[in-house]
Amino acid sequence: MRVNKLTIAALAVVAGLSLTACQNDDTAGTGRSDSSSSSKGSHSGGSAQDTAKDSAGNDSGEGQDTAAGTGSAKNGATGKCRTDELEVTAQDGTIGGDEDNTVAVTFTNGGGRDCSIAGFAGVDLKTNAGTVSAERSGEPAPATVLKDGESVSFSVSYPANDTGGSGVRVTGLVVTPPNETKSVTLDWPGAASLPVTDGSGTPVRVGPIGSAGQGS
Repeated sequence: MRVNKLTIAALAVVAGLSLTACQNDDTAGTGRSDSSSSSKGSHSGGSAQDTAKDSAGNDSGEGQDTAAGTGSAKNGATGKCRTDELEVTAQDGTIGGDEDNTVAVTFTNGGGRDCSIAGFAGVDLKTNAGTVSAERSGEPAPATVLKDGESVSFSVSYPANDTGGSGVRVTGLVVTPPNETKSVTLDWPGAASLPVTDGSGTPVRVGPIGSAGQGS
């Protein structure tokens, strides 16, 4: 009888040890699962880094394409003269006996490259009565290639104030190169005033590039 009790007790101890071992195996399995999950997170971060590298590579390629396009454009026709490349000056060009007075405006190319200029500049006279815009003379306006350091002039003609009155006092000259929007403001070098008009039109005319000294 005592032998049976010992046998039962021994079986109970073995069963307990077996149960503990099973529990330890389950815990170890859970640890491996957590480790696997963490490893996947690291790969996700690596993919983000790869994506960033690809994006940077694409941006660099686009920049090179743009630069190549700019270089190709330089192989074409001579570019137009820009306001920032031109030195703009004005002087009185009136010659005795002329029907109208004249101011000669000169563009000097200081841009370090040859450029093309053609047509009519925009010309506005600032006066004590407001702005007077010059009208184009209607002469032909061929293109001119202005080499670096070279100059070209055009004429601004206006009637002399022979009325005996004070007329319209001119305070400044605003010049905009052809096909540009940026203007340059100069001191007015011509006669101090314009005759008062009836308002039917502007008395100021601008000649094409290269017209200085040719009249209007």
